[in-house]
Order: sequence, then structure tokens, then C-alpha cells
Amino acid sequence: MLLLRNKVGAFALASVLLPGAAEAHVKWFCAFDVAGQPVGLANVLCQDFEFLVALSMILLVLGALIETTPLGTALLRSLDLATRILHRYQSGMIRLVAGGFFLSLWYLGNLYLTPELTAGSAIPSWVQLLIAMSMLSRRTLPLAGLGIAALFISAAGQYGMFHLMDYPIFLGLAAYLACIGLGITPFGIRPLDLLRFSAAITLMWASVEKWAYPQWTYPLFMTHPAMTMGFDVSFYLRAAGVVEFTLAFALMWTPLVRRISATILAGTFIGAIGEFGMIDAIGHSCIIAVLLALMADDARGMQRQPKTRWLPAAYTVALIGFLIGYYSFHAAMFGEALT
Repeated sequence: MLLLRNKVGAFALASVLLPGAAEAHVKWFCAFDVAGQPVGLANVLCQDFEFLVALSMILLVLGALIETTPLGTALLRSLDLATRILHRYQSGMIRLVAGGFFLSLWYLGNLYLTPELTAGSAIPSWVQLLIAMSMLSRRTLPLAGLGIAALFISAAGQYGMFHLMDYPIFLGLAAYLACIGLGITPFGIRPLDLLRFSAAITLMWASVEKWAYPQWTYPLFMTHPAMTMGFDVSFYLRAAGVVEFTLAFALMWTPLVRRISATILAGTFIGAIGEFGMIDAIGHSCIIAVLLALMADDARGMQRQPKTRWLPAAYTVALIGFLIGYYSFHAAMFGEALT
């Protein structure tokens, strides 16, 4: 019983302490080797991992059940009231933040989209300046989207698609800007939903990386030891990864569940800035803007909503899919068997 309480306590602490470990992009602050062999799947799928996943699933189901009650309706209305300004200026906020982000990258020079993707020429910097300028008019937003997609493809050519799987949020941003500029909803999908799906994929992939390469994060604990609150580092990272995966998955669920998830994630990303400074602020500015927009998204009843009874199965399929996808992609790119 004491062991169970310790696990639950550590899981709760991981939820609170995500700004410290889970939301700092480790590749921006620590040495890493994408081609290095990840921790074997057998070591990831340990008893602690199964416990944390089960606890996450229970919390998700509870959240989905609450959404169907008068309390859930009241919470949605409260969110609508608290975020109405963000909702009204959603597109402008994303454009403003994205413009500042790409202007910062131009100023820093010779980067593809993120701090660790250095470019061999100044061309990407000037493309990013043009992207920033394109945010000023709705008519030029498709050009901004095209520029972002071109930078993503160029970076993938230099660093490999496996590395760029950390950043599908940029493809979502490119599609969002193009759709807003052209005034279209491809296949009936709202532009904001394109951003939502890409943000969820980005964060779920990043959570698997925490399980596969926990050693990349260890230097952060050496410089910020208080983040673990005395808990075992390995367990804390597993818990933080499960929390992040669960919140990312929740972005693809029903309105209240995804808005609460977006609120928690936005808070953790903003909180991480105090620990990791300007690089973190610039690097995560776009995803913070996306999460704030999702937090303020008052759309409901516009689409068929998934049933709560399907949530455990959907969560399990997503978790297995991302684990197998990550390890299979790595094996295909760099060799070695899945173990």
C-alpha cells in the first residue's frame, strides 16, 4: 500500500512538475544522438509503466464522464467566459506570435525552425524573415505556409525525417495559415483542428522520446535537481512521459477534455520559461499560442463526438501505435532490432 501511495504521489508530482522536465525540449539544452540505440521496449514496458498508463486512462474516463453532466456544461461555459477574448482574436494571436517567432529565428541566423537545427547557409534566415512579414496580411498567409513547409522539408533533407518527427506542429501551422489565407476548410476540417492534431502528434512523439532516451534528460536534473522532489529519476521521467502523452492524446478528444488538457499544457510550457529562459520562450512560443487557441476553442456539437466507452481502446491503440511507430522508424533508419 505504501508503494502504491508513493507511485500515485510521484505521478501527481510529475503532473505538477512538467515545466521542469517534460516540457523543456532536451535537444535544445543537452547533448543527444538520434542515431544511438534507444532503451529496449521490454525495459520501457515495465510494471511501473503499466500502472501509470492505467491510472491515466482512469483519469481520462472520469474527465469524459464529467463532461456529460451539468458540471461539465458549467465548466465549458466558464471556460467560454474566461477565454472569450482569446477566442475572438484567435487567428490574430497565432499570426502575431508566429511572426515574432520567425523574426527571432531570422535575427539569430542560420537556423531551421528550432534552435538545434542549424543551417549551412543564410537562405533559411531570409526565408524566415519573409514568413514573418507574410503574417501582416491575410492574403500572404498561404506564402507563409509554403515557406514553413519548405523549411521543414529542407531540414528533413539535412537531418533526416526521424529527427523532424519532433516537429509536425510546423506542418500543422503551415496548413493552418494556408487555409486561413485561402478561406478554405479541407474535407470539412477546421484549420484550428489541423493545428490541434499536429500539436497532439508532436507531443505524443516527444513523450515516447522521454521513455526511449531518458539519459538525454539526466544533465537537466544535475543542473535543476529540485525538479524530481527527491523521487527516483527514472520513475519520474516515465511518469512525466505518461502525463505528457495522456494530455496530448486528450487534445484529440471531446471539447471539455481537450480544453482542460490545452490549459494544463499551456501552463506547463509557460512555467518552463522561468527555468530555461529565452531559448525556451522563443522555441515554444508557437505551440503555446496554439494551446491557448485550443483552450479558447468554444466549438462543440459541430462534429460527431467520440463515445466515452471507446476512450480506453482509442488510448491503448494510440499508445501502442506511437511506441511501435517510434521504434520501428528508428530501426528502419538506423538499424538494430526492436528489443
